[in-house]
Amino acid sequence: MAASAVNKVVLAYSGGLDTSVIVPWLKNNYGCEVVCFCADLGQEEELDGLEAKAIASGASKLYVRDLREEFLTDFVFPTLRAGAVYEREYLLGTSFARPLIAKHMVEIAEIENADAVAHGCTGKGNDQVRFEVSTMALNPKLKTIAPWREWDIRSREDALAYAEEFNVPVSHTEKDIYSRDRNIFHLSHEGGLLENPWNEPEGSMYQLTKAPEDAPDRAEYIEIEFEEGNPKRLNGEELNAVQLFTRLNAIGGEHAIGRTDIAENRLVGMKSRGVYEAPAGTIIHRAHQLLESICLDKQTMQYKDTLAPKYAELVYNGMWYSKLREALDAFVEVTQRTVTGTVRLKLYKGNIMVAGRKSPYSLYREDYASFGEEDVYNQQDAHGFIQLFGLPVKVEAMLQLEGGGTTSYRHPDYSKFKRD
Repeated sequence: MAASAVNKVVLAYSGGLDTSVIVPWLKNNYGCEVVCFCADLGQEEELDGLEAKAIASGASKLYVRDLREEFLTDFVFPTLRAGAVYEREYLLGTSFARPLIAKHMVEIAEIENADAVAHGCTGKGNDQVRFEVSTMALNPKLKTIAPWREWDIRSREDALAYAEEFNVPVSHTEKDIYSRDRNIFHLSHEGGLLENPWNEPEGSMYQLTKAPEDAPDRAEYIEIEFEEGNPKRLNGEELNAVQLFTRLNAIGGEHAIGRTDIAENRLVGMKSRGVYEAPAGTIIHRAHQLLESICLDKQTMQYKDTLAPKYAELVYNGMWYSKLREALDAFVEVTQRTVTGTVRLKLYKGNIMVAGRKSPYSLYREDYASFGEEDVYNQQDAHGFIQLFGLPVKVEAMLQLEGGGTTSYRHPDYSKFKRD
């Protein structure tokens, strides 16, 4: 891309070494103005002094937006309501943050009349796809610059040298053994000892959760109330999304809830190992499942479970702004109309155990399920049902016998089925 093709760029900025170095690199290689944008998603990083640092690095200005509530209500909750889990375990904590950041980058680019956006994602990961596909969907006219796919910087030492050459303020020079991503939903860990899947994660790596052996010896009971699939109250107290997640992260972390160790398939084709801490997300995901178990009928629940992996795949692959995900959301919306009620959970040393669930829309009726009155369920009706339900296997067994075979399913002789 020619330098003259870009006049102003909006950069997704964290204040870390990579994005700090990107500011002068963009100016030096594209001759453009750089506007920085930092999304506050609850990453707990120090935002004080970030504007001064961005300006000192060469940016013309810095936007900081608190997106925690929007992140939870518009991205996290829909994913949890869908029951979406990537490859059986990953609750998508990083994945659904990227389209939100991209959304605001595009908005700022339009405010600033910028003609490009930039990010600090490497060329090996999923995030580059999530940022760029989201940008394409929201404003296909914007160009995207990915320095890691262009520059000659290949190591932290190279980046530090570049920062020193162009007087970029760097807070520290020590390299963390792990690559981390944090928001109010989760904390991920990659690299270091985790690159060998045989290595057990070291205890000092974890930051949000206690180890099970260090968790309290006494269980804690909590109650979560849902309205149409969204968590609204904790122990009877109505909370906004940020308050709810903040409290559940603290409670879950204390009881060693939410640790996951995954070898996942990246979109770009390689496997990677990540360890995730998501106390609140894990608790709400489980509570929502339990409430659905009494509020959804059999066919709806089974079909919803078949769509959940596709929803997870779309989110993981950066296709949040796609027609299919929007269509799946419409389906989920209908299923959640009666998912209202309360779930009581028992938390103990990394375990989430159900202690009770209730709903005004519960399809579970004790009077129907018991062996008492037969006003609704007549046990004599079961005979005809069983005869019809078992008809296919009965016919198959009869064919076996007529052919001189056996009805044993240990070694069925299907050659006896053949007719002249």
